[in-house]
Amino acid sequence: MNKAQFVELVQKHGQYKTKKEAEEVIAAFTESVTEALVAKESVTLVGFGAFTAVDVAEKSGIVPGTDKTYTKAAHTSPKFKAGQTLKDEVAKATV
Repeated sequence: MNKAQFVELVQKHGQYKTKKEAEEVIAAFTESVTEALVAKESVTLVGFGAFTAVDVAEKSGIVPGTDKTYTKAAHTSPKFKAGQTLKDEVAKATV
């Protein structure tokens, strides 16, 4: 599903009159989650899941097929853990 299709889906489920209203809701949601994660706060939506920011340690390794090595600096990465209700709904759809 691309963004335009998702906007239409949000418009339908949210009963918004225009696609622009649905786009604004999606933008507000993504900007809010981003702001919370940048501040290293988690966002938990009961039944849906949790967005968190986790610290990832520095990593070094060897490039496959060569003798070159690399080092990836420590960084913060966003993570999402699906909630049980979401997992159950997706599992029902795949049966």
